[in-house]
Amino acid sequence: MAEQFLLIPGRTSKQGVTLNEGKYTDGYLVETSTLQVAPEDMTRLGLSNGEEVRIWNDVGSVTVPVITAKGDELPAGLLFISYGDKSCRLMSSETHGTGMPDSKAMDVFLEKA
Repeated sequence: MAEQFLLIPGRTSKQGVTLNEGKYTDGYLVETSTLQVAPEDMTRLGLSNGEEVRIWNDVGSVTVPVITAKGDELPAGLLFISYGDKSCRLMSSETHGTGMPDSKAMDVFLEKA
C-alpha cells in the first residue's frame, strides 16, 4: 500500500566528490539514485537497505533502492535523494518566473517495487 511522504532533493558531499570523477561513474550514479528513508519509516514499512521502492507524484515516477538515513539526520515522513536524473523526473517544469523549477518539499507517494 502506498504512503505519502515529503521528498527533499539536495546535494551531498559524496555527490560532489563523485561528480569530479564523472557523472557516469558508478559512485555518482549510486549516490544520485539512492533514496534515504528515516529509520522509523524503514522499520514501519518493513524495508531493508538495497530494496527497491517506487516513488511518484503527478509529474513522474521512479524506482530506486533505499537506504536507512543515519541517526536523526532525517525525521520520519521525509525522504531524501541527491539531485540527479531520478529526482528531476519528479520535478515540475513550473518555475514561477524564476527559471528554476520547484525542487524542494515535493509531495510523493512511496510503495515497495
